Amino acid sequence: MKTILFLLALMVGTANAFPTKPVRIIVAFPPGGGTDIVARLLAVRLTDIWGQAVVVENRAGASGTIGTEIAARSDPDGHTLFMATMGNMTANQHLYPKMAVDPLRAFAPITKVVDVHFVFIANPALPADNVKELIELAKKRPGELHYSSSGPGGAPHLAVELFKRQAGIDLTHVPYKGSGPGMNDLLGGRVMMTMDSLLQSLPHIKSGRLKALAVLGPKRSSLLPDVPTMAEAGVTGYALTHWFGLLVPAATPKDVVSKISGDVLRVLKEDEIRKRIAEMGADVVGNPAEEFGAAMRAESAQWADIIKSANIKAE
Repeated sequence: MKTILFLLALMVGTANAFPTKPVRIIVAFPPGGGTDIVARLLAVRLTDIWGQAVVVENRAGASGTIGTEIAARSDPDGHTLFMATMGNMTANQHLYPKMAVDPLRAFAPITKVVDVHFVFIANPALPADNVKELIELAKKRPGELHYSSSGPGGAPHLAVELFKRQAGIDLTHVPYKGSGPGMNDLLGGRVMMTMDSLLQSLPHIKSGRLKALAVLGPKRSSLLPDVPTMAEAGVTGYALTHWFGLLVPAATPKDVVSKISGDVLRVLKEDEIRKRIAEMGADVVGNPAEEFGAAMRAESAQWADIIKSANIKAE
């Protein structure tokens, strides 16, 4: 009996003591992308709550697989969090069969942080102002139009490849080490289009430096009420919503996972956080860990079928 009481006390003490040192949130992409923006927003509030510095560490490369593997191999003590994406957790393992870790086994879920609205954007120099005109242009110039992505297998890559398949067109993929660098080249006209989050593209759309052809979700965005959905633009059956979520290495003690989850969910309920995220083009989720984990497993199976049937390759 004394042994059981001691172990229970030890478990409680572990959670109460957390964190005992600075906490890092690993982002598998360079600064400036949507994942980075959301991670930094959370880091500020978690620093306040925990009384320890919470810093974002960008570990980019190989379409997010480098950062994923670093996060998975970190000490499982709660002091390393991973701000993952749909691509990191549910698609990359089907594009990179030699990945050193299985993301769904290597991590314990905390919560899905946000659903991210994606938009089909183009440089103003593209001689097409809507999806129909773009499809017509691409059919006249197969393979000549270039699009950027955050890297092979990332959500932007998968989104455009699915569009290509449904529209029956050929666009040339130009992968980058994250959405930030790709956005710079899109603004500079070195590539003509991409599909990416409103989190980073909205300011450029509002300034006129980019034009929005369509939103990818099942309904229009309140931030871009005049921009049609892909279905409204003529690509029937097309809808995609991206997401970012927090995870920890799988062996992290459950009491620490519970502590982190409770504090993160507390932050996500704050009106100011919800307002700022909504203004950037995303919706706060904050669901239970079990629900998040089940959704990732189901989504992984779906992407496995899509990637195989569409013959999507990680160049």
